Amino acid sequence: MTTTTQSCDFVLFGVLGDLAQRKLLPAIYQLERTGLLASDTQIIGVAREAMELESFKENVEQTIRKYVDSSEYCNDTMQRLLGKLHYCLLDLADIEAYRTLTQVVDNKKRTPVFYFATPPKLFPVICDGLASVDLTAQPARVVLEKPLGHDLESSRQINKHIAHHFDESQVYRIDHYLGKETVLNLLALRFANAIFSSNWDHTSIDHIQITAAEQVGVEGRWSYYDDAGQLRDMVQNHLLQVLSLIAMEPPSRLDAENIREEKLKVLKSLRPITASNVQTETVRGQYSDGFVGEKKVPGYLNEEGARDNSRTETFVAIKAHIDNWRWAGVPFYLRTGKRMPEKRTEIVIVFRAQPHNIFRESLPDLPANKLVIRLQPDEGVEIQMLNKVPGLGKTMRLNTTTLDLSFDETFSNNRIADAYERLLLEVMEGNQSLFVHRNEVEHAWQWIDSIIAAWELTNEAPKPYKAGSWGPTAAISLIAQDGRTWDDEL
Repeated sequence: MTTTTQSCDFVLFGVLGDLAQRKLLPAIYQLERTGLLASDTQIIGVAREAMELESFKENVEQTIRKYVDSSEYCNDTMQRLLGKLHYCLLDLADIEAYRTLTQVVDNKKRTPVFYFATPPKLFPVICDGLASVDLTAQPARVVLEKPLGHDLESSRQINKHIAHHFDESQVYRIDHYLGKETVLNLLALRFANAIFSSNWDHTSIDHIQITAAEQVGVEGRWSYYDDAGQLRDMVQNHLLQVLSLIAMEPPSRLDAENIREEKLKVLKSLRPITASNVQTETVRGQYSDGFVGEKKVPGYLNEEGARDNSRTETFVAIKAHIDNWRWAGVPFYLRTGKRMPEKRTEIVIVFRAQPHNIFRESLPDLPANKLVIRLQPDEGVEIQMLNKVPGLGKTMRLNTTTLDLSFDETFSNNRIADAYERLLLEVMEGNQSLFVHRNEVEHAWQWIDSIIAAWELTNEAPKPYKAGSWGPTAAISLIAQDGRTWDDEL
């Protein structure tokens, strides 16, 4: 097998936590399975629980068996991976304890990669610890999980502390949406196909919808979630990153600097939402008792550990505007919520209707063409267009048909990698294209903070919606007042 990554000492802080167990360790296994880890790469798990190396190896093997499809399990791969493992008992708050890392990390032979799969409040502490044992200098890299702060000010404080120890070229702020095949395919769709690139502006596009619907509730994380809410948890990072890729200008080159520069221009062009327009441009909701599928589920205020007076939103709908020449007059409707009817993340590009209808005997109103980009659960792209219905008769009958490019079917011989596999690979290769620059994070927070401040000024409680529905009725009105409908309502 040919390896393509640099030799790394991959240090995983929080290795026994949920993210590492569900996503990161399985992703590392898949990289080993496909021959993409260098033979001398080391995987170093860090946690504060006392554990012998053999016990840690057993934990990792059990984790892989649990979260990796049985058809993809290979004992030879597993044995190679186990041979790369090390374990460090480390109290993150104890500066002296970081010396144990110097016994296994060799920054002269391999590139150190430090992955912080911990709460953000620990990021500065870990940075100080690594600096105390001289492990922050080039070529070291640091990977930061979201959320980066609770607002603009806290985000700046975290970034400032990290910048004290690491240069921006060493920092990889991760948003797993940017590792999804369909999100990356946005670049190919837009800039490799003239049919789209020449029609990707206000002259051809009527509006754009971005939906990130979750069936789950807070899943036992009520206290954490109540401090965040859906706006901070989903819009500030995932949805604004997707919006940036949809709306950005063509980068001069396909590299990190140029891509991130164009995304930042989009975030800077977002029209502020303040107390003067927050009630017409946003809707926030909170789920009540209901049914998801056939299962009865409790409302947000009835979840375990809940406070019955919480006003935290579990649903957000926003009408966003990008004030530049390309997108003048084109609204971007963002929608995300918990306890929705289904798990679905998709982008719907709705094109302008034909100005003149010569088929009115068949269809009095010609429906708009749509480009639908599905991020999950089944990744793919579809184009909705009108075709003639076969048959004889005086009237030419038209019907909407769909050209469906499902990744599973079209690329059936190619396994679709999980987002974390791609992102870990890019970190090891030192490519920052799929990671978020500090300026992007801070401009996103600036826009979000304005909305939160406006909500606080209006002092209006979130609108209730039944679990298993598509959110409050006000979300329907948000788009209906413009003569449009959400894609799932058609």
